[in-house]
Amino acid sequence: MSNEPLMKFENAASMGLSKEEWLDISKHIGRLPNLCELGIFSAMWSEHCSYKSSKKWLRTLPTEGKCVIQGPGENAGIIDIGDGLAVIFKIESHNHPSFIEPYQGAATGVGGIIRDVFTMGARPIALLNALRFGQIDYEKTPHLVSGVTSGIGSYGNCIGIPTVGGEVEFDSSYNGNILVNAMAVGIAHSDRIFYSAASGNGNPVIYVGAKTGRDGIHGATMASTEFNVEAESKRPTVQVGDPFTGKLLMEACLELMAANAVIAIQDMGAAGLTSSSVEMAAKGGLGMEINLDLVPVREANMSAYEIMLSESQERMLMVIEPSQAEIARQIFSKWDLDFMPIGLVTETNRLVLRKDGKIACDIPLEPLVKNAPEYDRPHLTPKIQTKTNIKDIIKDISILDALRILIGSEDLCSRRWVFEQYDSHVMADTIIGPGGDSALIRVHGTQKAIALTTDCTPRYVEIDPYIGGKQAVVEAYRNIIAVGAKPLAVTNNLNFGNPEKPEIMTQLVQSITGMKDACNQLSTPVVSGNVSLYNETDGKAIKPCPVIGMVGIIDDWRNAGTIALPANTDLVILGQDGNVNSGWLSNSIYAKKIAKKFGGAPPPVDLNTELKCGKFILDCYSNKLIEAAHDISDGGLLVALTEMMIAGKNGAEIKLPININSHSWCFGENQSSYIVATNEFNEIARRSKNSQIPYIYLGRAIAAQELKISNGDIISLNELEEIYNSGLTKYL
Repeated sequence: MSNEPLMKFENAASMGLSKEEWLDISKHIGRLPNLCELGIFSAMWSEHCSYKSSKKWLRTLPTEGKCVIQGPGENAGIIDIGDGLAVIFKIESHNHPSFIEPYQGAATGVGGIIRDVFTMGARPIALLNALRFGQIDYEKTPHLVSGVTSGIGSYGNCIGIPTVGGEVEFDSSYNGNILVNAMAVGIAHSDRIFYSAASGNGNPVIYVGAKTGRDGIHGATMASTEFNVEAESKRPTVQVGDPFTGKLLMEACLELMAANAVIAIQDMGAAGLTSSSVEMAAKGGLGMEINLDLVPVREANMSAYEIMLSESQERMLMVIEPSQAEIARQIFSKWDLDFMPIGLVTETNRLVLRKDGKIACDIPLEPLVKNAPEYDRPHLTPKIQTKTNIKDIIKDISILDALRILIGSEDLCSRRWVFEQYDSHVMADTIIGPGGDSALIRVHGTQKAIALTTDCTPRYVEIDPYIGGKQAVVEAYRNIIAVGAKPLAVTNNLNFGNPEKPEIMTQLVQSITGMKDACNQLSTPVVSGNVSLYNETDGKAIKPCPVIGMVGIIDDWRNAGTIALPANTDLVILGQDGNVNSGWLSNSIYAKKIAKKFGGAPPPVDLNTELKCGKFILDCYSNKLIEAAHDISDGGLLVALTEMMIAGKNGAEIKLPININSHSWCFGENQSSYIVATNEFNEIARRSKNSQIPYIYLGRAIAAQELKISNGDIISLNELEEIYNSGLTKYL
């Protein structure tokens, strides 16, 4: 054994371990651990790696379905899209690093999620993101927005993968803890998928990619703790990315996979060499022995602890077929990357590390993974929320003045300033890029296309996490439906505060329960995801944000729809009518921005209605009855129509229904609803009646560049577009 001193509880506490966890570690290994061993346990037992507060509830999510090839537990989820092809996708967070160092934090978040996808044999075809920043006029917000968007754009643009969609929100709860969630999607042959479980006693363990440095040490444990006023001093725990090396690594790994040389492969992501070696060996029911003196390093005198806990980027660990070792070496030499055999697969069920000719670590693997802590943390019975009285919300201003305020607000204005920093059309397969309901990416060489979206409404989740969890799923579902694609599966990123607080744990439990019910009803299993907890600063938690990333399929991309409104078409609202309700304003953007009324019950979500309306829209698409479509969500009907007009460069003439409140009808955030543009109104009306789908004839799209309302209000499209497009630029 090495001469490293044995660690005491004080050392364990500094790494985020509890007294009970410290005692368990000592029992598992039969002695006190040394520094390297303690570092490995602290990383693997961190919230970020072990899911110790959430896995009890994550198990309740539906993870199987007809299209599912691989659910949670691997680098990414996999679904079958037919014709021998599979989609591999996942979303992950890089929240704390992005607040401390926004450019590198966001860039390495993108790099990490790309590696999760190509590790499984897929060529990445698209990137998305879900971003939350502090209030728009907070002093740090411009710096953080600039750094994060630059980091995302730089990495994706350099590596040559289009960034095609996402969302950006601003709220004071994120002033001290922004959220940066990155999603990657790839295509693979369904019979050419690679997994991480090591096999074959004596097979070589190979380190490939960039060299190991001291950046990112204990990034996983840093991501599993709350922030405080000293957060920005943690810059050394933030990794540094290199997209050019990332590109070389991706191409080298894909070439090696094509040569049938790979037995198992794992990205060195969170916890670096620790998590990759431990997870590969444990999944294979085997052990691993590594000589740390052979690990390529870029800094002198690195200790075993530093090498194992470094989160330097663009690195992979793999087990290869011994007979293919020379071919593998030649491939990585061609791509100018390190290729170094550093160890062997063993049958010991232990992780043994050697450094400077001595044993630096000798611990059993099972406690690191299978026996990692699992907590059933206390949570509360959620409070029943009441709908805010409409009389307290509606203000005495005109419809058009309300519309001006809403579309110019940071909540609803155009995100063009952000997404124009991303290359959304590299690879030449992007059919619909940022700015619509869903992105749409052609599967190269086919007529198939993949629809992609990310969504969540934190203000709903904060007030009613069960409804908020459901709504995040159905909003993503509607976005996929709106372009004419069939929703298939989900990845999620659960961003919450400190789970040791019962009120936060209540949010997590209820949100997962809402997701579970929605995913079951809509047949969209959860195949991958990430949990990011302890998103707090000085004890103040963020608004809970369980982001849904959803993937759908359309068999012929030429039949897809967009939100762009074509002239001379009829406008129909599907999913609601004036006799059913007058619009849900409680907890709406209208209530927030115009009435300054926060809270109140969010709009109810009827899963049967969502499913029924979604199937009806797809049926209309298949019968070529829809020219354009857009779901009604944040800001309500009139905001959705404005977005369609601006996208299509056409105006509209609409009629207000009789005997309902015009403000609630125009700006209510009712669920299950879509605006469609059609040249076949009579046929849609007939089918709606037969299917018992509520509908309203809204009006007509016109070539005139203006919005005309039956109450006599008129506003030019130019004015709407100017207000909408300048919303962010005046702040950022």
